[in-house]
Amino acid sequence: MNVNPEHAAASAVYQHLIRVIAPRPIAWVSTVALSGITNLAPFSFFTGVGAKPPSVLFCPANRRDGTPKDTLRNILDTGEFVINVVPYRLAEAMNLSSAELPPGESEFELAGVATAPSDIVRPPRVQASPACLECELMHHLALDAGPGGANIVVGRILRLHLDESIMNDTGQADAGLLDLIGRLGGTSYCRTTERFDLTRPHRSE
Repeated sequence: MNVNPEHAAASAVYQHLIRVIAPRPIAWVSTVALSGITNLAPFSFFTGVGAKPPSVLFCPANRRDGTPKDTLRNILDTGEFVINVVPYRLAEAMNLSSAELPPGESEFELAGVATAPSDIVRPPRVQASPACLECELMHHLALDAGPGGANIVVGRILRLHLDESIMNDTGQADAGLLDLIGRLGGTSYCRTTERFDLTRPHRSE
């Protein structure tokens, strides 16, 4: 099967991509509107960018009517957001927060998610998330306008919050203790409960 994106509907291309670009980590992004309403939504086109500067990237698509999602609008208005990681025990709450609500309603309240204050930025953290990244907007790139149009958001990490419960004796976060979930295609997810190690090859002289 060969798919030419120029001759296929964006929705069909999306369905192919979310199944072959997998598993994908989930950025559970919290923001706050200028009105003070908090917002919480998951995004699985998400990755780290680098450590110098410490930065992350996620990609919120426009709504079906072509308008920006609350998350993107809030970030463009305030320049701030928090990325919260999603362990298995928070999967149901994360899923509930993916509902499209009117701008005046908060997904924190809908999903029954408790907040914790951030150190630097205005948006709150997810209290139960074992790792949270406070970020300021570095770059926004709108790749296309209209329904489903892709946006790239790059944030500079200002503060990392790492719960002591996920730290191992080396002082680093442990994958087994984090028990994060990843996004697959459709309604499918996976857990990071089965892992293996590979020693990186050494360059011969």
